[in-house]
Amino acid sequence: MRAVMLKEFQELRRDRRTVALLVVMPLLLLVIFGYAANFTVEHLTVTVVGSAAADVEDRIDEDDLLSDHLEVVASDPDGTEADAEEALRDDRSDLAIVADDPADLQVLIDGSNLFAAQSAITLFAQVQQSLAQEAAQQAAQAQAAGEAPAQAQAAPTVDVEILFNPDLKTSWVMVPAIIGLILTFIGTVITSIGLVREREAGTLEQLAVMPLKASGVILGKITPYFLLASFDMVLITVLGMLLFGIPFNGPVAVFAVGAALFLFVVLGIGVLISSVSQTTGQAIQLALMTLLPQILLSGMIFPLSAMAPGVRWIGYLLPLTYFTEVSQGVMIRGASWDALWLPLTILAVMAIVVFGLAVGRLRRSISPAKPRAGGGHGHRPGGHGRGSADGGHGRAAHRAPGEADAAGVPDASGHDAAAPEAAR
Repeated sequence: MRAVMLKEFQELRRDRRTVALLVVMPLLLLVIFGYAANFTVEHLTVTVVGSAAADVEDRIDEDDLLSDHLEVVASDPDGTEADAEEALRDDRSDLAIVADDPADLQVLIDGSNLFAAQSAITLFAQVQQSLAQEAAQQAAQAQAAGEAPAQAQAAPTVDVEILFNPDLKTSWVMVPAIIGLILTFIGTVITSIGLVREREAGTLEQLAVMPLKASGVILGKITPYFLLASFDMVLITVLGMLLFGIPFNGPVAVFAVGAALFLFVVLGIGVLISSVSQTTGQAIQLALMTLLPQILLSGMIFPLSAMAPGVRWIGYLLPLTYFTEVSQGVMIRGASWDALWLPLTILAVMAIVVFGLAVGRLRRSISPAKPRAGGGHGHRPGGHGRGSADGGHGRAAHRAPGEADAAGVPDASGHDAAAPEAAR
């Protein structure tokens, strides 16, 4: 038993990927996801429109509660409620305040950002309570001073309205993100396993002798997975709309382009994983190591705005982050090209970079080794292979008189010295 145990430790020491999965990966998960696991959004961005926009902005800056949680990113005194809705649809802010009358404020909240919307509702409930208490104190002071109740300032009213997801249904937010998760699983895990199986069976190396470019090989390999993932995407989208009543308010073309770009990225990642993996187990390990961060750090479960800054930047490097923006923006908010050009552009750049890396890596994997100069079969001149000039002993430059050369020239006795070597 002791010998078997020592042998297993030696095997683990040689298998660095397993050691990394067993030791390094749990530590990374603890540190990264410990800072990322936060559902409370502390800071919200605000757009203020209306004739009293300046007064509302000053009130936010002066109030400690509001200034700690709200950041005014745009203020337009000439703006209307339609402009406020457009700002939310384009995801320029988390909420908008329509301030046509300082005593009657309308707060519009983006319901597609579920956790930010919940934080905004809680915040403005506290604001409404604070305003009521302030008005009551002013009324008490006025009554103590002998003023008429009509002269006391009434508390401003705050009317909160949730757009795009009025009931704050979790399914409306999760299903568009789950579409991206399914595409990630098919593109990364299934693709990497399929190509590694080709290598294990020895059929991938046969491509080296075929008149095919690496880009053509990759396109031929990923096309079935691309079509399968596209079918799953349509199926999940339709079922989500039928079962959960999820709307599809935006243009289908934007959603299709975003999904296609995202698929090219994750399929390229799968090809990269397969090119550095020798077995199916290695491919699964690497695929899971790339899949877990995309699930937990892309904003699918935990909002990016609630993560610590040291962890948040990882989410901006993940393709699922940008596809989630596209899918939620199109399906829930009805966003168009003008609002989603940035995540689409980032996905396009990622697709080009990852696909280029996959092509280069696969080209090196399937290309035949080039023979080195000086040997008939790629051996060094002084080596011991049969391709050396003297039959394998590296003494071509010191051939004795009468010995045959590599071409089989007869020696002094008239015999072909190379014939026995050729016979072998």
